[in-house]
Amino acid sequence: MTIDPASLDQLFLNARTANGFIDKPVPLALLQQAYDLARMAPTSMNTQPTRYVFLQSAESRARLLPALSPGNVEKTRLAPVTVIVATDTQFYEHMPQVWHGEGAREMFAGNTAMATATATRNGTLGGAYFILAARAVGLDCGPMSGFDIAKVNAEFFPDGRLQANFLINLGFADHSQEFKRNPRLSFEQACTVL
Repeated sequence: MTIDPASLDQLFLNARTANGFIDKPVPLALLQQAYDLARMAPTSMNTQPTRYVFLQSAESRARLLPALSPGNVEKTRLAPVTVIVATDTQFYEHMPQVWHGEGAREMFAGNTAMATATATRNGTLGGAYFILAARAVGLDCGPMSGFDIAKVNAEFFPDGRLQANFLINLGFADHSQEFKRNPRLSFEQACTVL
């Protein structure tokens, strides 16, 4: 079953990276709704290693600003919410709650390389799912990788358990600040059928 064209437009075809936002707060209920949708998307063994730190106050975002690339400072300062999409390096502590089989916690705890790879891959998936979920509930997203990860980790995650992956500014877009959509690769350029 295909979803309706308006939904495809909202999630993909007309959705744009938000570079600025109107002065309108984002209700906590919308953040919760977006998370509740994103958490339902698949991760391997239902690991769910993504963590979301919502910087809603000006004070919390001010702590983030020194870690940003110059082009991301002002739009982040003015965004209603900035999300630090992070990865829980000890996600496996929750495996008895989220996985139906026994021994998953011990399997990951005893294999650092597998745990790290699983956390990285599935943590990134969780952030991507969150972008789509946020769009689905009517929010606009400005994902960013232009920041100093070590500075963000030192400021927000000093115990080292969580590790920043990328950032998302959230709110209601000021469409006058959008860039022209850049081209996308064609199916033939990006895909191989064997």
